[in-house]
Formats: sequence, structure tokens, C-alpha cells
Amino acid sequence: MNNTTRRKTLVLAVIASLVSMTFTAGFAHAESLTGAPATVSTKDTDAAIRKLVNGRTLKLGFAPPILSEAYTIAQQGAWNQMKDYESRYGVKWVWTEEAPLNNAHSGVETSGYIQNYVAKGYDAVFVCSAAPAATMQQLFKKGSAKGVEFYQFNSTEQLNQKSQATDPTAGLFNVSNISYDNRWQSGALAAQYIATQLKGKGEIIMILGPAGSDWTKLREQGFRSVIKKYPGLKIVGAADGGYVRDKGLTAAADLLTKYPKIDAIYGENEDMALGASAAIDSARLKHWDGKSGIITIGADGLVSGMEEIKKGNLTATVNVGYADMGRTMIRTMFAHKVLGMDVAKFIRVPTVVVDKKNVDIFLAQIKAEIATGIKY
Repeated sequence: MNNTTRRKTLVLAVIASLVSMTFTAGFAHAESLTGAPATVSTKDTDAAIRKLVNGRTLKLGFAPPILSEAYTIAQQGAWNQMKDYESRYGVKWVWTEEAPLNNAHSGVETSGYIQNYVAKGYDAVFVCSAAPAATMQQLFKKGSAKGVEFYQFNSTEQLNQKSQATDPTAGLFNVSNISYDNRWQSGALAAQYIATQLKGKGEIIMILGPAGSDWTKLREQGFRSVIKKYPGLKIVGAADGGYVRDKGLTAAADLLTKYPKIDAIYGENEDMALGASAAIDSARLKHWDGKSGIITIGADGLVSGMEEIKKGNLTATVNVGYADMGRTMIRTMFAHKVLGMDVAKFIRVPTVVVDKKNVDIFLAQIKAEIATGIKY
């Protein structure tokens, strides 16, 4: 039996093996949410996959746009999934992380990291970059010709992709794009939460990412698309918070000086929303208590943010599932690179709005993911 035939015979086996994993917004485990054990036995399929792997070592590169709490969670999710595959299938791993220390939105450093991974013959690289999409795709094209596979995560390919009606690859040279929909599952969910809490009436300020950033464009697009459905809601001001906490605080403080009677603050990411929360304290204004005060909502799903939700200092956040994203990166790469399976060009992880009502669930899950202590 040749390698191609052997891989094809494993398709059904691996589906049976992987389908026993139950995935929800941030959950990944081998039993149902009710606690019932998985009904599909993986003993024989695991043995077959282990035989195919044959002790193989996979070299993986991780290239986030910056070192931050969000990408640490994604990396831990990836490591936890790698450990599972190491135990089940005997695969060995080499993992290298390289990320800019300061400017997440230049993209210059990431291009260099990718070229380095290609030069060293890595098997796969996971990339999230603010560099121009066309530049990245050319790097992916050249690297792919040398046998390196590329997987974008937390990406903004929605702005640049061609129609899949005429091109199933959407004009992209990376294998898959693993993310959430930056347009509708971040800004739009935050806007809907504000609209619901305020019953469709109130004034809002926005703390945005850097001007020109694709993430900024998409999240603002999603937010405004929902707000415009409510005539009683008005966006009265916006400022650049740079996607970092201290700049978010400064931006919110300036806007609160101009608009001290606003009802809600939308921070495009959680760090900026936490900065806005601190600005509310500095201005001696009241946080939202469910009936009155200022609503603050961001997007990421961080331990630091969820702990502030429990304290009442942050109203809510959109948990975009970074741990799930990390696990999905490894599952997708393994299915394609090792098992020869076709994988979806665009994979969306579930998202959920987290506030005081459900924060204990998702905070516990993320803490458990981080607490494994697994590293590569």
C-alpha cells in the first residue's frame, strides 16, 4: 500500500477519532458537555495514526503580531493540543515563537520571521500579521513552493479575499484561515449588547485601534452596522487607543472630559476597554450596575478582563476563543500536513459575549487551559 492509499484509508478513521472532541465557545474535550463519555472508541484509530506518524518530528513556527495576553492564551491552547497528539500519536514537536516587542501594526518584523522559518525548513507556520495582505501572500507562495505550510489565525482576510464562487482558494496561498469573523462577531456583538442593555437609547464613545489597521476597519464596520439600526443610539465621539491599555485610558479620559454624560464605551479590544474602565474611575463616574452608569465592553476574552467583569469594573467582553483558536490551528495542520486531508479554507471558532451572568464559566475554562503547565 503506497502512502497516498494509506492516507485515504485513514480519513474515516481520523474523523471518528477527532469527532469525539466536543467543541463549543472555548471548550475542547473528549466528552459531552453533560459529562457523558464519548461514544466513539479511538483505540484502533489512534494506533493506526501512530503507525503512520512513526515518531515524526514536526517543526512549527508561531508568528503573532505582538507578545500579549491574548496570544499567550492562543499559544497555550496550541501547546495543549500538541501534548494530546504527542500522547496519542507519538508525534514529536519543535515550536518556535517570534513576535515584535513593540509595534504590532508595522508587520515588518513578521516578514523577516517567516523568511527565517522557510530558510530553516519548518513544516508549518502560524501567522497573524498587520503587514499588507498582498505582501504576506507572496511570502506564503514562495514558502509553500519549498514545502512550508502557512496557516493564518485571527486574520482579517475578509477585506482582501476573492470570491470563492470563482476561486475556491479565494486567491490565498495559505492552507487555512483560523479566526472568528472580525466584522460580525466582535464589533457587531458588542453593539448589540449595548443596544439591549440601554434599550436602544443612549450616547456612545468608541476607543478604536490605530487608523489604517484592518482590524480597526472591520470591528468599527461591525459595530456601526448594528448601532445604525437603533435611531435612539448615537456615537458621539471616537479616539485612537492603539490597541493597548495605557493609550486606551488616555483616549477615554479625553473623550469623557468632552462627553461626561455618555452611556457606553466600546473598546475595540479588551485592553482598551480596561483602559476606559480606569478612565471612568479617574473621572469618578459610575460603572454600569445593570440599570445605570457607563457600560464598558471590549473583545478578546482575557483572564484580566474577566476578573474585572467579576469586580464590576468592566461590563462585558466578546470572548473570541483564543484557546480554541490555538487548538484548532494544531488540529487543522495535523489533519492536512500529516493525514493528507482536505481542510476548510476558512474556519471560524465560536464567540460569546461574557458578562457577570456567565463569566465564571469562561474564566474557569481559560484558567484551566493556562494552568496545564505544558510548554514546547
